[in-house]
Amino acid sequence: METVKELLVILVGSSLVSNVVLSQFLGLCPFLGVSKKTNTAAGMGVAVIFVITLASAVAGLMYRFILQPLHIEYLQTICFILVIAALVQFVEMFLRKAIPSLYEALGVYLPLITTNCAVLGVALTNVQKEYGILAGIVNGFATAVGFTVAIVILAGLREKMEHNDIPESFKGMPAVLLTAGLMAIAFCGFSGLL
Repeated sequence: METVKELLVILVGSSLVSNVVLSQFLGLCPFLGVSKKTNTAAGMGVAVIFVITLASAVAGLMYRFILQPLHIEYLQTICFILVIAALVQFVEMFLRKAIPSLYEALGVYLPLITTNCAVLGVALTNVQKEYGILAGIVNGFATAVGFTVAIVILAGLREKMEHNDIPESFKGMPAVLLTAGLMAIAFCGFSGLL
């Protein structure tokens, strides 16, 4: 059983110190594709928080109570992908009915959460680091919050850059990649926290 201190270390470590996007470079497709507007980026962040947190819980339970007792741990990747795909379908159906404007704004990037390597990476990291169910859920939540923070910051910076005088050769994706690189360097400052 994990202590509160250990859970707090996982929370800070996964969200800031080992940010999934800016230090592990996972989940770059939605990070770069959906970060044009802050409200769309925030919507994607909430969807990712929901999917990663629930996927961490379900994958942890599946690994602990099905795959390990049956000694079929080698099927973990396939099982985790199926869990993630089912959760993304649930989120997609919910957004289509409840918030159609966000569903339209996210477009193709919403179903891409299924193949987002950050979501699968969290589930596999939980197994690799031998986290318990609660620690795995905290790690998943913290990782998703770190993703959300990064994508919203990038979206805010991209909105500000639209009004700046940028040289023609840097307009568009070169400026975005340069900004993301500078954000990654800035997030390295959090490494002293742990």
